[in-house]
Parts: sequence; C-alpha cells; structure tokens
Amino acid sequence: MKRKVFINLPVADLEKSKHFYTSLGFSVNPMFSDETAACIVVSEEIYVMVLTHEKFRQFTPLPISDASKSTEVLVCLSCESRDEVDQMTDKALASGGLEPREPQDHGFMYGRSFADPDGHIWEPMWMDLAAAEQGGPEEVAAKA
Repeated sequence: MKRKVFINLPVADLEKSKHFYTSLGFSVNPMFSDETAACIVVSEEIYVMVLTHEKFRQFTPLPISDASKSTEVLVCLSCESRDEVDQMTDKALASGGLEPREPQDHGFMYGRSFADPDGHIWEPMWMDLAAAEQGGPEEVAAKA
C-alpha cells in the first residue's frame, strides 16, 4: 500500500500561511480547503493541512502549543541537492520565515532549517546515499 503523509499544523493567520507555503513552490488543493483550513500539496505523498486554531481544536482536547516558544515537532524534508536545500530555505526566509540555526554540513549530508510564520520548524536536507551507505563521514574519511 502506498501511504500518504498529512501533517496538521495550527496557524494564527490562514492566508499568511497559504502565501508562505505557496511561495516555496507548493500548491493549495482547493477541494480540501475552506475558510478554516488549507491543504498544501508538497508532493504526491505529502500534504500539510494548515488549520486555524479553532479548526485545529476540533481534533485534539490538548492545548495548542506555541511553536515560537517550544518545539513539538521538526519536519524534515528531503531534497535532490544541496542547491535545492539552499533554494527552499532562501525562499522561506524571503517570505518571512526565520532561520533558527546555522546550516549543518557533514559532507555526505547537508541541511538547513527555517521556521514558518507560526514557528513550525522545517528542515530541508540532502544526503549522498552512497557515502552514507559506506558509514557516514568517519568511515568515508578512514577509507580515503
């Protein structure tokens, strides 16, 4: 069975969130969107449901976390290249996102991170699978 991933995020300003995510090159599926929610299409298998706080509260009895003050989840998204990692992060920053930490470069793996307008942290990353299969940076260096 092919699985799909739906990430549900509470947002303070639905229109601002839709603008932010579409500026990254993602699209909105209008069939699953209304004045309380938007379905952001990341890929054929990955969707982000951005939900107003009122709508989000319908799915959980727990209080909504303030992602700008505490971290509940880090969403890692694979990229085809280091350049794609930089392009996505730079688009996010140009659209009002923040960069919560410095880029992480491990040679065989490269990643950056950005926070959306509500503070949800995304981590685009690229990995050289051939180098990773050889044991990561220590093993690759030892064999050189």
